[in-house]
Amino acid sequence: MAKLYFKYGAMGSSKSAQALITKFNYEELKMTVWLIKPSTDTRDGASLVKSRIGLVEEADVIKPTDSIIGELDKKGNFDVIIADEAQFLTPEQIDELRTIVDTRDIPVLCFGLRTDFLTHFFPGSKRLMEIADSLTEIKTVCACGSKATVNARIDSKGRIITKGDQVMLGGNDSYIAMCHRCWKLKQMEG
Repeated sequence: MAKLYFKYGAMGSSKSAQALITKFNYEELKMTVWLIKPSTDTRDGASLVKSRIGLVEEADVIKPTDSIIGELDKKGNFDVIIADEAQFLTPEQIDELRTIVDTRDIPVLCFGLRTDFLTHFFPGSKRLMEIADSLTEIKTVCACGSKATVNARIDSKGRIITKGDQVMLGGNDSYIAMCHRCWKLKQMEG
């Protein structure tokens, strides 16, 4: 019986690397994988899933207006679907992934952030937290050694930013994973 999985973590927790390793493992077993990513994520190229450790693969790009079921029907049959940066999928697209699991018995593994730089759910992540069969936190650590849970947005001087749009693409120059305590303390220093 197929399941809908959500594997989430803070920035730098190797979510994309794990997505690509999972893809490799399925393909090594001669299974077909449909790797998808939302069009919102253009940081490493429109159609690339790239990890910080250098793993990279082409993915099919899903626009907010796309029907995932419609795109799957155009592509053909797959043994598994892997979605990177799933937080940027719409709630309706997450519901479509749920439908694929339920009606086509295809496992769907979603990798992404749970919350934004203000600790608020992304709409896609919120929906995954509501309907996924399996929730797995991919852990990383704060500079203090505690578990990092916050994707702190920083400016060029390393100060915490607490205003702005929910989505701002960036890497280590724009975000740092922190524990909640350090995030609050850094805001007071700012």
